[in-house]
Amino acid sequence: MSDLPNPTDHVDGQSPDASPQQAEVGFIPVEQQLAELIAKHAEMSDAYLRAKAEGENIRRRSEEEISKARKFAVESFAESLLPVRDSLEAAIASHAAKPDTPVETVLEGVHATLRQLASALERNKVLEINPAAGTKFDPHYHQAISVVPADQDPNTVVGVLQKGYSIAERVLRPALVTVSAPK
Repeated sequence: MSDLPNPTDHVDGQSPDASPQQAEVGFIPVEQQLAELIAKHAEMSDAYLRAKAEGENIRRRSEEEISKARKFAVESFAESLLPVRDSLEAAIASHAAKPDTPVETVLEGVHATLRQLASALERNKVLEINPAAGTKFDPHYHQAISVVPADQDPNTVVGVLQKGYSIAERVLRPALVTVSAPK
């Protein structure tokens, strides 16, 4: 005889025409399994589409926020400079109204305006780069304009021709300096 199973034999040993009461406990009909899988697929598809839409919304909102941040990034800086402009305009108007104003009075106003400007820059984290004489030359913060003989260590700052400025540890403009020559 043959060792192959008879195709008419049912897998669980029951005949194909066995009643549902005779079916094994825990057996789920194929139609029910298919319905459950279709429902699960629909649920997962819906969750996927919602997550995809949420991701797109987050991306769009982020782009809008970045755009607004770029557009208005200088707003507070500009606001802090307006009093400086007002002071300069007042000085010009004052000189036009009274051209014989003493130089000391004008100079006092200029110093007050300079203090306003320094305060505005400081509030906005713009810092001076003004190395003292004898400071080691640093090409990240200084730009050597000339090398001069000096009675100090070689490659150190002799003098500052123009102050530099940095913002958030990033150099806006290096300080223009003269540097001592090697001996």
